[in-house]
Amino acid sequence: MEKIIRIDAQNIDSEHICCAIGNDKANRDRAATKKAWLKERFDDGLVFKRLDARGKVFVEYVPIEKVWKPITGRNYMAIDCLWVAGRFKGNGWAAALLNECIADAKAQGKAGVVYVSATKVEHYLTDKRFFLQHGFKVVDNAPPYFELLALDFYRVETEGATTGPAGPAARTEPPAFTAAAKNGTCPATEGFYFVYSHQCPFMEEYVHLLADLASQKGYPVAVKQLTSAAEAQAHGSPFGTLGIYLNGQLRGHAPMTEKGFEKFLAQLEA
Repeated sequence: MEKIIRIDAQNIDSEHICCAIGNDKANRDRAATKKAWLKERFDDGLVFKRLDARGKVFVEYVPIEKVWKPITGRNYMAIDCLWVAGRFKGNGWAAALLNECIADAKAQGKAGVVYVSATKVEHYLTDKRFFLQHGFKVVDNAPPYFELLALDFYRVETEGATTGPAGPAARTEPPAFTAAAKNGTCPATEGFYFVYSHQCPFMEEYVHLLADLASQKGYPVAVKQLTSAAEAQAHGSPFGTLGIYLNGQLRGHAPMTEKGFEKFLAQLEA
């Protein structure tokens, strides 16, 4: 019978981590990149759980103070990614993985759980309707289409103190996007600026593809790899693993093929 297992420092070298499960060299290299990133995050409280099966069914979450997204807050758990793909869809695994996160957050005395979604269905972001059905509410937004969703476990009492069912009040700060995220800005104000991290093992190759394509079109290009949670909170896009900026403004978050980028450019220039 299929079950959910936790990937940690003890078993990560012998278990697959869903993102890249092909046996070819490219996917082995991608998996190694992701595993290296995870190993450095476990001490931050990051949790990676997946279905004990050969498929892309997993959830990744971390205390909000260590999340690789431009979010502020205290004493919440932040979901990096919740993904159920292929034949596993429609069997309740997304809800089961979400409940794993919620249970862990409550056990750690967190005030709630947060997730970055979008106003409409966007690539690589779980549809916000799923989270709304499980009690989450929209608590903040950032351009061009991002929304911060939060599930609060306890009623807020006064000045940021929340009261749980089994103990003293826990100090917390409500989750929100940073000022830079709410402005949709980046340090580079001319041309394309691509910011990414190894949280997703595919992003580096896509970023360099897109950067090369943009350069061939005559745009100034800058690329920044995020290397810490603090850096991601200061300079990352709300999606976290990729941000595509043009002339200082966030214009997208999804990796693209060459054909997709051509279409993307045409829409921007129109």
